[in-house]
Amino acid sequence: MQIVAEGLLLFASVLLAVAIQLSPYGMDVATALVPAATFAALMTGLISAFGLYRREFGVTTFAQTVGRIVLALGIGLPVAYLVFTALPNGAPLRPVLGYALLYAFCGLVLVRQSVQVFSRLGVGAKRVLIVGTGTEAVTVEESLKTLRHPRFDVVGFYQTSSTSAAVVEDDRMVPRSIPLIEVVKRLDIKEVIVAVREQRGGVLPLRELLECRVRGILVTDLSGFYERVRGEVPIDSLKASWLIYANGFEQGSLRTLIKRAFDLLAAFVLFVVTLPLMLLTALAIKLESPGPVIYRQERVGRAGSPFTVLKFRSMRNDAEKDGIARWASVGDPRVTRVGRLIRKTRIDELPQLLNVLRGEMSFVGPRPERPNFVAQLKEQIPFYDLRHSVKPGLTGWAQVRYSYGASVEDARTKLQFDLYYVKNHSLFLDVLILFETVRVIMFREGAH
Repeated sequence: MQIVAEGLLLFASVLLAVAIQLSPYGMDVATALVPAATFAALMTGLISAFGLYRREFGVTTFAQTVGRIVLALGIGLPVAYLVFTALPNGAPLRPVLGYALLYAFCGLVLVRQSVQVFSRLGVGAKRVLIVGTGTEAVTVEESLKTLRHPRFDVVGFYQTSSTSAAVVEDDRMVPRSIPLIEVVKRLDIKEVIVAVREQRGGVLPLRELLECRVRGILVTDLSGFYERVRGEVPIDSLKASWLIYANGFEQGSLRTLIKRAFDLLAAFVLFVVTLPLMLLTALAIKLESPGPVIYRQERVGRAGSPFTVLKFRSMRNDAEKDGIARWASVGDPRVTRVGRLIRKTRIDELPQLLNVLRGEMSFVGPRPERPNFVAQLKEQIPFYDLRHSVKPGLTGWAQVRYSYGASVEDARTKLQFDLYYVKNHSLFLDVLILFETVRVIMFREGAH
């Protein structure tokens, strides 16, 4: 809702600027509708790229919020000026863009401060009952606390017949002796989250959960909760039956065609724009250390087929002189000075645009791994091979949601994000990941 409200505000700011500045001189506000909509879409995208629409708490202080709004609008001003030049009826509106930005800034700050105040007062919070009193239930509540929108108010924990020790405080537990449906009605519950992994043997009040469902109360299990709230598919309690019957995993010809067209367009444009930067990077690598500028390495692609990935060399030429594949790590001594810089900014990944153009990779997808690591991880992590059902990507959901992976345990965690992408991938999610990638590179939040 907030993104829609702010999009409308940005749209209205252009119309308001036209009405105040140009209407007295004969300009009809109706002619500004298309430029105003374009302005709103552009600025909303930039604001999203700066992490201001994240569901999790990220930008917390007023100064941080204002700073990022100013930065987004400041970058958007020259871009909007150029775009308006090419739009029908856009050129005459360029003189009022500064006024539109001023109105937009004031409106955005006002809206966000209002949302903060209402949020602290608990206005609009969704009342939730968690079924379970173990560690999973506590983890669910902690996950809900990290969300800004929508806010959730956990009103209690409903006991089950499980023999596992309760870790929730006694005064927050609702005894099973009280029928679940009665608790839901009495406490005005809007969602029931089942935070119990082992559900056999009469652990759950299934009949009452069904009654809640038919009464319109949302009932969510652990897998569905983590997928919806945290953007991951947990593998600890994942069952093949859930993957088989769950929605998602779309691989239709239309989706494939759209994704390929998006890949070609995005890769070509980015290649042309970054070509001067790539030439400077190649020169810096050559001057610092001996060896090739481009590093070629075998990786595993879609359906397990191998391909050669291209990257700017960021390590010494003898980084693996013994022929043994090793995990890269944070602060790896094999990384050169130029390598540290291009890794932090992801410039080292730019040659992979050629992999995208050749069809070996996609612009967005799971990170391609080396065959040695894939063989190891397939043995130790269930469902690992599912990530190879789509093309690997230059950037991806796991890369923007999790820190740099340098162990089997990191790979297990990142797989949960990869499975979410494989299950839910769409053009909208691809665009969202690109915005998130910009945020990660600029502010060094989350993944590196």
